[in-house]
Amino acid sequence: MSRNRSKTNEMKSELMKKKFSLLQENIGVQFHNEKLLFQAFTHSSYVNEHRRKPYEDNERLEFLGDAVLELTISQFLYKKYPLMSEGQLTKLRASIVCEPSLVSFANDLSFGQYVLLGKGEEITGGRTRPALLADVFEAFIGSLYLDQGLPAVFTFLEKYVHPKINEGAFSHVMDFKSQLQEMIQRNALGVIEYEVMEEKGPAHNREFVSKVSLNKNELGIGVGRSKKEAEQHAAQFALQKLKAKK
Repeated sequence: MSRNRSKTNEMKSELMKKKFSLLQENIGVQFHNEKLLFQAFTHSSYVNEHRRKPYEDNERLEFLGDAVLELTISQFLYKKYPLMSEGQLTKLRASIVCEPSLVSFANDLSFGQYVLLGKGEEITGGRTRPALLADVFEAFIGSLYLDQGLPAVFTFLEKYVHPKINEGAFSHVMDFKSQLQEMIQRNALGVIEYEVMEEKGPAHNREFVSKVSLNKNELGIGVGRSKKEAEQHAAQFALQKLKAKK
């Protein structure tokens, strides 16, 4: 009986190794110490059901990963947005490292299917629970940091998180109009004005097209569901245009 149990455990262990080898292949990261990777995906409920085995849950790694994410995202934003104030940077960072965003990153990478859960947690849908997925993403960052240091974390984020920031996924919390105004005033470039050029679509699905001009010369055009959003997008385009001229 004990021999059969031992054989079953060996098979489970082998399956787990294959599973995590596939994960590393899919995300393009190879761990030196795979125990750290296993730990990042080990929920406390799994540990509670396997007390006789030397498993450790991901809570400590989650704590570490949270701090590493704050640092690495802060550095990226600091360099990317040199005109953004401390308050704006803090607000933007918060929107990137908040639970919904972390869940989105985890889902993009299919992290949920790799989590080691206890039977009870599995039955109650823990694999798709937002808080659990956010914790797993942070724990993964913590494990990657311990395994390979900050350079590896930066490389990972450049591949999976920075593109979302660059694509404007968090632009709803960014005040591009203030940034543009700050740049114009600091460099004494003149006067900027906003103008709604067009309103289109039915009342329940309105779309606005706004233009921002510098000294009566068109600087950027933006589209949005409200005048404010359209102006923000116009200002964002204008900022990119002015920075490209430097």
